[in-house]
Amino acid sequence: MSANIDDALQTYIVESMELLQQMEEALLETEHRPDDPELINAIFRAAHTIKGSAGLFSLDHIVEFTHVAESVLDQVRDHRIILDGGLNALFLEVCDHLGSLMDALASGQRTPSAEIQTRSTALAMRLDRYLHNQAPLPAIRELDLSGLDWEDAPQTPLPVVASTAAAVGGVASGLWHVSLRSGPDLLRNGMDPLSILRYLNTFGQIVSLELVLGAIPPISLLDPESCYLGFELSFASTSDRSSIEGAFDFVREDSLIRILEPYCPLADYRSLFADMPEDSLMLGEMLVRCGSLTREELEQALRVQEERAAETAVTGEPAPRLGEVLVEQQLVDPPLVEAALERQQQGKLMDGATATAPASATAASTRSAGGGADASLIRVDAAKLDQLINLVGELIIAGAGAQLVARRVNVPELVEATGVLSRLVEDVRDSALTLRMVQIGATFNRFRRVVRDVAAELGKDIQLDIRGGETELDKTVVEKIGDPLTHIVRNALDHGIESADVRRARGKSAQGRLGLNAYHESGSIVIEVTDDGGGLKKERILRKAIERGLVSEGQILSDKEIFNLVFEPGFSTAEQISNLSGRGVGMDVVKRNIQALRGTVDLESVEGQGTTVRIRLPLTLAIIDGFLIGAGPSSYVVPLEQVVECIELPEGAKENLSASYLNLRGEVLPFIRLRDLFEIPGEPPRRENVVVVQYAGERAGLVVDQLFGEFQTVIKPLGKVFSHIRCIGGSTILGSGEVALILDVPGLVRHVTTRDGQAHLPKSASVQA
Repeated sequence: MSANIDDALQTYIVESMELLQQMEEALLETEHRPDDPELINAIFRAAHTIKGSAGLFSLDHIVEFTHVAESVLDQVRDHRIILDGGLNALFLEVCDHLGSLMDALASGQRTPSAEIQTRSTALAMRLDRYLHNQAPLPAIRELDLSGLDWEDAPQTPLPVVASTAAAVGGVASGLWHVSLRSGPDLLRNGMDPLSILRYLNTFGQIVSLELVLGAIPPISLLDPESCYLGFELSFASTSDRSSIEGAFDFVREDSLIRILEPYCPLADYRSLFADMPEDSLMLGEMLVRCGSLTREELEQALRVQEERAAETAVTGEPAPRLGEVLVEQQLVDPPLVEAALERQQQGKLMDGATATAPASATAASTRSAGGGADASLIRVDAAKLDQLINLVGELIIAGAGAQLVARRVNVPELVEATGVLSRLVEDVRDSALTLRMVQIGATFNRFRRVVRDVAAELGKDIQLDIRGGETELDKTVVEKIGDPLTHIVRNALDHGIESADVRRARGKSAQGRLGLNAYHESGSIVIEVTDDGGGLKKERILRKAIERGLVSEGQILSDKEIFNLVFEPGFSTAEQISNLSGRGVGMDVVKRNIQALRGTVDLESVEGQGTTVRIRLPLTLAIIDGFLIGAGPSSYVVPLEQVVECIELPEGAKENLSASYLNLRGEVLPFIRLRDLFEIPGEPPRRENVVVVQYAGERAGLVVDQLFGEFQTVIKPLGKVFSHIRCIGGSTILGSGEVALILDVPGLVRHVTTRDGQAHLPKSASVQA
């Protein structure tokens, strides 16, 4: 049981972090659409679900803190509190603090530390001010009800309450009223209606309850596993609506629920009559016995209902709503009527499916019922996926060994069987890798908060544009690219985009723009961070590099080489050090982290117009399609998506060992001999081949001895001892058991294209292909 609770708790933490991410995104979006009710409801549902699920694990500190935030959000939904910039910023702090609570919970802290509790108290007090400083409510909300005897509430004379309630069209009862009609599958889904009643009594008192048994069929048709129970009850409590609604979270999807507030308009009860399957008179008698309605109020409600039905039958048009009549008679102000109608509408929606039950419970309920959109989804631990990928890798190696044996013995049936096995293994590999692919949009969306906070700190107006969020790549790559991207984005916000005054002086819009884009290119994913700021100043970068001895005086560098100097350790051209950047720490770490993912990073910039940082990453870090080649006794693997073509090395290049360029159909192709690069002894064969590879728009040739063809490669990382070796990206195991090195094509292309004299093709060194 303990293990099951721990597993459920971990699920709660994961789902809560997802809800907090959704909550943050909705809060950021409300800055542009503050009146969008869908966004406000999404924020409320996230907080409500986190609180409700925390109660299942007796996480009282989370329940208490979230309850305050939920109460404020409930007032925002009712338009009693305006979600302005200050409150929005406060809720972002609440979101961050809830994330800290989840992190502490994940580390095993079931009770908060003194520091966390202090932070919770401080935020709760700031939220509580909004609850006490809100606009005055209608008179019926301001009555002092503390002296009422709740146990005898239906029989207690309430002359003041009744007269005040009547003035605004409300009922006299100061009790909540709850109507529930259970769905037939409620018991099958593990829910007990009596447990709801017991839970209600923990924060209030059920004053009166009437059972509704009209749905029970004849005994011959009765299903002992189905639930036919319904009830009408009056409930005394000082809790808010969201707390009472929370008691029904687990049965909301299977049942019909209506909750009416104390002193609510009589029209709400008429709507209840219309929504419930029972006869209005019979249902009304139950409400009178519960104390929710007086006999006079019931007669008035039924009379108005009959009059409106008669008017509709004669004219074909519905009669005026109660609110319209009250406004015409100047009994209430129009905003109060609008708020009441909206609450009524939201109440109807809540009876449907707008309130989200705790995610784990809802998912369990849905799966039990055998339906729902999420019934086909299942949450899998990432470690299990990693184990699956490792096993698939071993399967690929074993399959390659079986193919070698089959070819060696030359048995046709065995060769055919291993061929079929190889194709099936390839399908399994593709399916397994697909499980690890996730969209990068979730990572991009986190930067909405970064841009907002950093721009506010710097006093800049910056708009974030996101494109390509649907682009997929390996989960491991997504997790590890977050920190490098964060530094690049913060650097662009601090140093790239100018202040509003400077932008206006340069003829630009006062609002700066930062773009995040992702797309696939040649088997890799490209991530671009673009800004429309001042761009990089080549002269300043070059001068700083000369001062630090990175470049010698008079050395000629291309623009790309100058820009890439900013990735040198400790390099910075910032004139002022800020809290964000300028200390020369970070860009070299960014480059190292990206290279650790077998990726590259490049800069493009136009002074006065902006800068683009372009990151290229492999789609996956585990298994790739490779092209197996040989040089001397060694075997090497080139990622297949980076291979353009293979050609035979021309005779002229064989005779001229100093040649390093080919004329490939009119284009200059620099090449390098793997024998020379890796200092492989021995004479090359009579026929050598050139493997043309491409990366980031640059092409180069690799001269090899043999071409073995396509090969499924399981990437094994090199140890720290070999981390300094250039042009090698990893290793793999062949079917024969031998180790083959995986070539780092980006590194090879850079090595070939940056050799001295590459910009000018020497005539003596060019060979016609």
